Amino acid sequence: MSNATLSSKPSSLRGATLPGWSTWAIAAGSAAVGYAVSAAAGLHSDIQWALIAAVLFVAGSYGISAKVEGRRQAKDRTATSMVWVAFLLAVTPLASLIWETAKRGVKVLDGYFLTHSMGVVADAEPGGGIYHAILGTLEQVGLATLISVPVGVLTAVYLVEYGRGRLAQAVTFFVDVMTGIPSIVAGLFVLSLWILILGMGESGFAGSLALSILMIPVVVRSTEEMLKLVPNELREASLALGVPKWRTILKVVLPTSIGGIVTGVMLAIARVTGETAPVLLVVWGTDFINANPFQDPQESLPMYIYLQWANSGGSGAAYDRAWAAALTLIAFIMILNLLARVVARWKAPKTGR
Repeated sequence: MSNATLSSKPSSLRGATLPGWSTWAIAAGSAAVGYAVSAAAGLHSDIQWALIAAVLFVAGSYGISAKVEGRRQAKDRTATSMVWVAFLLAVTPLASLIWETAKRGVKVLDGYFLTHSMGVVADAEPGGGIYHAILGTLEQVGLATLISVPVGVLTAVYLVEYGRGRLAQAVTFFVDVMTGIPSIVAGLFVLSLWILILGMGESGFAGSLALSILMIPVVVRSTEEMLKLVPNELREASLALGVPKWRTILKVVLPTSIGGIVTGVMLAIARVTGETAPVLLVVWGTDFINANPFQDPQESLPMYIYLQWANSGGSGAAYDRAWAAALTLIAFIMILNLLARVVARWKAPKTGR
């Protein structure tokens, strides 16, 4: 038999495979069967029938694949199905939260709401806005960032580049302890030291001190991990050229890891922007605009949301304002994350021409 005859015969080492649309068909069938089972059982919760559909989807993927493709390929499809189910379980609460907040928050969210304060508007009356809360949040979080970022980055540089012996171990231990400190404890510490002992009074700066206590360990840990990812060859090449170590860190190590450092800082900012307990203890709140964070109580978005919801009774103008403020806070954090991605991509080291 010639080579031409052999090559003309189709040959394949692969067995039967399911078509590409089979996954979607199994998912649709599982959803339909899950809904029918929950309806027959008298289950009225969407979560219950969704969980039933997820179990049926995993089981159906394995059963159909094992019948057509074999057990080995069926195990692979089952693992993939479980990954998709876990992904949907993680994304669904987030999507539901954003949808519910957006649906309720757009009722009063407009230009007037963003550019006016509560002033003399009572909680039960329509009108008012969150300008004073936005201003307070920006100032408090901004001051906390100015305090925590230099301290956190320099601490991480010390631990990675210089830290040896018991001092470095002690610093690492206390950073780990600070990572698990509840926000109310940070607020109580600032309350006792700054307000009660030193007698400085409630202010936005006091809230910034409490928020910086929560930010520092996050910045330290994220920066430390990014610095560890910098190849030692870069350090060694710089030192071999006679560059001092401090200049190597400043010109080689930090620029290489700046993208990850910025991302960690933005995560730390997002971590503390929604904190309410420290603000409640050391900042209090006000219905009027206070642009001075170093004197007198100052409003913030988390505090505004809490007060409006507490005084709403579950309905009315204050209830709508609370949802609108929550939507504004979510949008603020999303913008911070987008800015972090832009800065990280802009400052990323260029590997090609």
